[in-house]
Amino acid sequence: MPNTRKLYYEDVFCTQFCAAVLSCTPQNGDFAVTLDATAFYPEGGGQPADRGALGGARVLDVHEKDGEIIHTVTAPLRVGEVVQGDVDRLRRFDHMQQHTGEHLLSGIVREQFSYENVGFRIGEREVTVDFSGPLTAAEVEELERAANWAVWQDLPVTVSWPDAEALAQLSYRSKKELSGAVRIVTIENTDVCACCGTHVPRTGQVGSVKIISAQSYKGGTRLSLLCGRRAFADYCAKFEKNRAVSAMLSAKPDETAQAVERLLRENEALRAEKAARENRLFALRAQSLAGARNALVFEDALSPDGLRRLCIALCAACPGAAAAFSGSDAEGWRYAVGGTGDVHALCKKMNEALNGRGGGKEIQQGTAACTRAQIEAFFAAAFAPNG
Repeated sequence: MPNTRKLYYEDVFCTQFCAAVLSCTPQNGDFAVTLDATAFYPEGGGQPADRGALGGARVLDVHEKDGEIIHTVTAPLRVGEVVQGDVDRLRRFDHMQQHTGEHLLSGIVREQFSYENVGFRIGEREVTVDFSGPLTAAEVEELERAANWAVWQDLPVTVSWPDAEALAQLSYRSKKELSGAVRIVTIENTDVCACCGTHVPRTGQVGSVKIISAQSYKGGTRLSLLCGRRAFADYCAKFEKNRAVSAMLSAKPDETAQAVERLLRENEALRAEKAARENRLFALRAQSLAGARNALVFEDALSPDGLRRLCIALCAACPGAAAAFSGSDAEGWRYAVGGTGDVHALCKKMNEALNGRGGGKEIQQGTAACTRAQIEAFFAAAFAPNG
């Protein structure tokens, strides 16, 4: 069967076309269709496949095999029939923006740091690119500025198919050794790369490049980025969130960070004051139990740290073991257990009896899914003279 004519290479903005159906084969409840020509880009090179409609059927996936473009569609198409194809143009243009933005970054990284792009994927939300060396936060910021400067210069993005002699003289990016017909995508003064994907004709159409995260990955750096429409949508969403925070804090939109810092300081002061008051109450509670060998107490709405401090106060007043619980039968209980003796063994038995889990060193902490009555019954037996 002859190779499919690839209309997406002839015109990247071609999103509606007519073509003859060459084959239609049932495939796992759907149908695998080949055409004499197609504008549907197949998955490859880190770029997802196009979606859309073909002859009234939805196109679920597109892939290439031995020069043929195979469309997975939801309904059968009659062989020999000429059908209309409609590519999802927003999805196509989005992928063109993301892919071209990646080329800009990869070309700049190679030029400035001699690192290679060793992994690339256009995801549903963001693009990830893996580079072969480490990048500092300052270097990532500079890369973003350089990529956007290349966007604003509106550089031409061209495609060529150099012959073997010309290819041998060309310095270009490629993840593997290539031979035969090689498609070269060139961004003027920025990048030369062997690539099968679709790209915008000029860098200005990328719109913008925004790096949203950078992390160490396999000895190199993984960058996550958004380009064009995705970057704009991300900005709009974060702008609206910041505007909502601004209203809640009664702060100007460009002063929300300072307002949050002020709230954090105030919250920290309140937490310290609350802890000091709790410690005074814990000391009084412990004094009321002075003289008892062991202690079991229940307190409402204590944090894990509060339980730990209460347990420490109880241990200071009681020479044996001390257990503090907070919670409810419906939602479960948090605990802190400490004291002399083999507290580890005590907690192990308690966890087995009360459906609990947890651990620690001097103070054992965790949770138990049981009732208060079960807790009281367990410790009544554990604290008994022969327990």
